[in-house]
Amino acid sequence: MFNKIMKRGQKKPSKSEATEPPPVATAAAAPNVTAAPQPLLSLATIQNPGVVEVLPMLRDVAVPDRHVVFIRKVLVCCFFFDFSDTMKSAREKEIKRQTLAELVDIVQSGSCKLNEIMQEDMVKMISMNIFRCLPPAPHENSGADGGDPEEDDMFMDPAWPHLQLVYELLLRYVVSPDTDTKLAKRFIDHSFVTKLLELFDSEDMREREYLKTIVHRIYGRFMVHRPLIRNEINNIFYRFIFEIERGVLKYWPLTNCGKEVLFLGELEEILEVTQSAEFQRCMVPLFRQIGRSLNSPHFQVAERALFWWNNEHIVALIAENRHVILPIIFDALEKNIRSHWNQAINGLSANVRRMFQEMDAELFDECQRQHAAKEAMAGKLEEQRVSTWKRLEEVAAGTMGKNMVLVSGL
Repeated sequence: MFNKIMKRGQKKPSKSEATEPPPVATAAAAPNVTAAPQPLLSLATIQNPGVVEVLPMLRDVAVPDRHVVFIRKVLVCCFFFDFSDTMKSAREKEIKRQTLAELVDIVQSGSCKLNEIMQEDMVKMISMNIFRCLPPAPHENSGADGGDPEEDDMFMDPAWPHLQLVYELLLRYVVSPDTDTKLAKRFIDHSFVTKLLELFDSEDMREREYLKTIVHRIYGRFMVHRPLIRNEINNIFYRFIFEIERGVLKYWPLTNCGKEVLFLGELEEILEVTQSAEFQRCMVPLFRQIGRSLNSPHFQVAERALFWWNNEHIVALIAENRHVILPIIFDALEKNIRSHWNQAINGLSANVRRMFQEMDAELFDECQRQHAAKEAMAGKLEEQRVSTWKRLEEVAAGTMGKNMVLVSGL
């Protein structure tokens, strides 16, 4: 009964109340298919016409076409010419000069916004122009010796009409407020800066002036390059100092005491600005020469060498490397104390000897033992030499006595 009542209570839905099937999702309209954007033209993809093109001014070109024209102008500036003959390729040289001047104006005025590819290719072109084998100095070509470089005519690179504009373009790019350093540091990287510093070897003073200004601006704007620039400049100075020291030692005067005194003074001034790392590279040959100067019979030479120990910076370098330096000059100091004819040299040598003893008593005692052993060995060798000569004299005298023939008077 209960089941019948429940069945009667269930009402069948009417047709209007029947559940409609879920609407079938209709496919959305297919999106419009657009062509993939073509990659922007660059130096790597542009077709090189093989000739220097005459291109329209960038300001006269429609905005959509400026990228292509700019890259083609950069390509024009990648051509190189022989400036030893002023008449050769004169037209092409002038086209490149005008193109470089226009690029300088574009960057300086900001009239055309440079995208990433344009900036990268422009820096590549700059690199191709300035990073080159530097021409030799005029005195190297002439083969003349003994000339005064300061009296020579100033060297002027014949390619300067183009180089100047390339350097000006780089300078304007670096200082331009439109240059994003976060982007530009990808092109002006550590390698670029290092090569730029190497160009300071140029004999052309105008080029060095541009380099000085550009490196200063890079140092100011590119924080990431500051440690590199400091280290590279220090290395340049160290190499310069090391080359000077080697040159001084190579041409050390042997018979002119006045020049030797001057050389000792110059070396002292160089050592005052020499750091420990560079000092260690040259200290062995340097103090071998100082040892010879200490024993010079000319008292002014020996005195000038001993005066080095009045220089605090040099004494600090010597103290830091005493294990190498003291064994080199110990014998010279002992010889001066015992046998130099000048009393002032005796006293100065004794002062230097005492200074080393106070620096490192153990090292001093070891050097003293080695010196005593050398003297003992030298004494034995001298005794052997004298004994050998004495025996030779006796043998020679006996042989002469046996072979002697008495010749009677005729």
